Amino acid sequence: MFTIILQRLAMGVFILFGVSILITIGVEALSGDVCSAILGQAAEPSTVAACQAQLGIDRPVHIRYAEWLINILQGDMGTSLANEREVSEQIGKRLGNTLYLAVTTSIFAVPVGIALGVIAALYRNSFIDHAISTTTLSTIASPEFFVAYVLMAVFAVNLGWLPAISNVDSSMGFWERLEVSALPVMTLAMVTVAHMMRMTRASIVSLLASPYIEMAKLKGLTPSRIIVKHALPNAWSPIIQVIVLNLAYMIVGVVVIEVVFVYPGLGALIVDAVLNRDLPVIQGTAMVFAAAYVLLFLLADILSTLANPRLRHRK
Repeated sequence: MFTIILQRLAMGVFILFGVSILITIGVEALSGDVCSAILGQAAEPSTVAACQAQLGIDRPVHIRYAEWLINILQGDMGTSLANEREVSEQIGKRLGNTLYLAVTTSIFAVPVGIALGVIAALYRNSFIDHAISTTTLSTIASPEFFVAYVLMAVFAVNLGWLPAISNVDSSMGFWERLEVSALPVMTLAMVTVAHMMRMTRASIVSLLASPYIEMAKLKGLTPSRIIVKHALPNAWSPIIQVIVLNLAYMIVGVVVIEVVFVYPGLGALIVDAVLNRDLPVIQGTAMVFAAAYVLLFLLADILSTLANPRLRHRK
């Protein structure tokens, strides 16, 4: 286990380094820069050049990247080029909102996804199984923004039950915050529940032909007891992996949802930074996303190994 953790951490460092290079190259490939975004298209070239010199973005990209890399290794994410605020301060304010969205979604999505998977496996090839599978496949196939706009049209516009704009802030109480963020949570939950349900069903169904399951059937155990007491515990390894990976998606893949609902999280922050060509903010936010993904992948490997006796006791 210790060797696995070290290998994953070493791979994670390499991935973070690669992500930082790709982000830098990608932003540099975009047309314009932060000075053009701030001053506008009608700005004089001399004014733009003076702005670039003042911000230091007229220097070669490899020099600026090397300086940023040295600073971030020392814990300094730098300063925003657009508003001269500390990048770590901006990320810190938004990170809590994104984590709240991910945790709240997982509280609802994980038990529902596992329960639907167990029900679909218990009544496999029946009308219930087909109905659950068809609904989840439709959700997976639908783009996130489409699901978001449908939910917004139904619950915010037509019924008026929930706000369409999820403008949360730290002064809100628990229930008020939950109400304001309900639509983003529902959108994320619908997508992640579908993935978890499919994996749970597939894992349980694949185990139903195992000899110990056949023995349980011969003993006269009911199908529900066989699945819950015998099949589900042995299916935890792949289920845990898909749960943790969906949690990673909730943190990293919320960009579209946060933009649709104007939710003040890291996704919206990085979109604004891209529009302003604010490279330090883009780099810092991307590093947080990549680090979260790497750590959650590591967590998935560890939990899957602990849940699988064959992996836990292998020589």
